[in-house]
Amino acid sequence: MENLLRMDRIPHIWCPTCGLGTVLTAWVSALEKAGIDPKMTAVVSGIGCTGRAAGYLKVDSLHTTHGRPVAFATGVKLGNPNINVSVISGDGDLIAIGGNHFIHAARKNMDITVICVNNFIYAMTGGQVAPTTPITGYATTSPYGNFEHPFNIPHLAESCGAVYVARWTVLHVRRLVNAITEALLKPGFSVVEVISPCANYYARINRLGTGLDLMKFYHDNSVIKNGEDTRNVAIDFQKPIIVGKFIDRERPTFLDSYNKRLKEVMGDKFKRYEG
Repeated sequence: MENLLRMDRIPHIWCPTCGLGTVLTAWVSALEKAGIDPKMTAVVSGIGCTGRAAGYLKVDSLHTTHGRPVAFATGVKLGNPNINVSVISGDGDLIAIGGNHFIHAARKNMDITVICVNNFIYAMTGGQVAPTTPITGYATTSPYGNFEHPFNIPHLAESCGAVYVARWTVLHVRRLVNAITEALLKPGFSVVEVISPCANYYARINRLGTGLDLMKFYHDNSVIKNGEDTRNVAIDFQKPIIVGKFIDRERPTFLDSYNKRLKEVMGDKFKRYEG
């Protein structure tokens, strides 16, 4: 996979036992498995630990401002619809600061793939509570335990219109590669949530042990339920995590709808949008 990595940027900055290296490997493996030309591929990321991903991948890439990777990815896709566009970013970047972009890109069914790495906390900025921190989970800004109801990312994605929604942990490497492969090949807004250990903040603050201990927890507590109703897959603190492929459906993409409507209005005068 070295041909798809910027080896001059290696070694990476991620902490020991962080799951982000596994996510990056899974994305590269999925790109190769899907048979997608790297020269026709773009990766966009935001700010945070996961945001470094775009800088390590040897494809056209944008490391964007906090919370804006989906907006930038939308621009890339509309600029050249032939490019396969992926967003690789974290739960805080995508679901909190970038939440508005996420829900509207799903509503419009923009043809992009979102890999949302969920470590339940803002790690790079100091371990603050995130929109995914489970109830009672500790963070540097929730010293008495989180009391805010967290987002259920698969349910949010489905309810906003995503056509493909899956969740795996970094322990499920083969299944994760398969899910990302399917997402890359799926026309429309596809979302793969990846549960990943953060040993230095989430595990340490919550006294959950090392990153390896979190991987053992995933092993012992992941419950595979393909096709499960996304309303049932919310994550509670240190409780079983439901993983699987939840949604795989068809909807016209933003550009499909655009071309169809303008063709109806303009008739033969309309020229299909090609970027």
